[in-house]
Amino acid sequence: MDISLFDFNLPKEQIALRPANPRDSARLLRVDDAGLFDHRVFELDQLLRPGDVLVSNDTRVIPARLFGRKGEAKIEVTLHRRLDDQSWIAFARPAKKCKIGDQIDFDGLIAEVKARDGAEVTLHFPVDDLDAALEHHGVMPLPPYIAAQRPVDARDLDDYQTIFNRKAGAVAAPTAGLHFTPGLLAALEARGVLAETLTLHVGAGTFLPVKVEDSDDHKMHSEWGEITAETAQRLNAARAAGGRIIAVGTTSLRLLESAADRAGIIHPYCSDTDIFITPGYRFRAVDVLLTNFHLPKSTLFMLVSAFSGLDRMKAAYDHAIRSGYRFYSYGDACLLFPQTMNAPQ
Repeated sequence: MDISLFDFNLPKEQIALRPANPRDSARLLRVDDAGLFDHRVFELDQLLRPGDVLVSNDTRVIPARLFGRKGEAKIEVTLHRRLDDQSWIAFARPAKKCKIGDQIDFDGLIAEVKARDGAEVTLHFPVDDLDAALEHHGVMPLPPYIAAQRPVDARDLDDYQTIFNRKAGAVAAPTAGLHFTPGLLAALEARGVLAETLTLHVGAGTFLPVKVEDSDDHKMHSEWGEITAETAQRLNAARAAGGRIIAVGTTSLRLLESAADRAGIIHPYCSDTDIFITPGYRFRAVDVLLTNFHLPKSTLFMLVSAFSGLDRMKAAYDHAIRSGYRFYSYGDACLLFPQTMNAPQ
């Protein structure tokens, strides 16, 4: 599809630089067959049904941004794909300064360049506990549209983690999960809404712009994910009993769709996925999507347009912009229903 179909203009001042406080006070735009409805995230328990299942991503963001030197040259890298306990693929700036065999000194943390492909480099860190080293030497990898407007600070260590975070490995937050609080989770449980988690280690590729004119020519970066056999069994049982699968974020949706067969049965999954969802895709596993507002001409805006319809999403984003919603990672959220399904009134 023509990428220009997914373009829109967003005033810079509507890019959120901090999350809502408290987190579940963020605005929530419900989008369904009946129209567009303004809510707050803390009302989510009243918008879902007993027996529905919220599926959240339990990945934990690591301090994946590193600043170092190779001789006199300054090198900045953002890790985005773990290869093993000591090796990562990273985006480097300037990548042309990184040659195979070079050593980069990240303030005492040494990495050797093992390979380079365009802006990507493969780095090997000869340390026993790389995760601990990154906690000491790295900084939180805030999205470019935030980092360009303010520096990373101590607040981001907590602000850029969801309440669900358990398994370290992401270099970007599954941002729909940032809206949840203990109080909201308790309200959802009291409502009879079930909760499950999966793991998708979000990569920095999620922020890469689409540089082609046709979506068919875009190559997605792969990300590692896991759905356990026990989780898959409970999700299938809940759906068979009439419950709906509510994906918390596009990361959860992408992994659920990767794990589902044509009949909509979710299978255990432990592998990479590079699924790229555009209008025309037939959804198999996800019934409702909770997600933030995404960048123009991005793969994620294409995904939500596939889920709820391009014209409807353009209208929803136009309403959100005119109504002062806050956009992107630290911004507000929307609750999306497919065109064939109405939200409960």
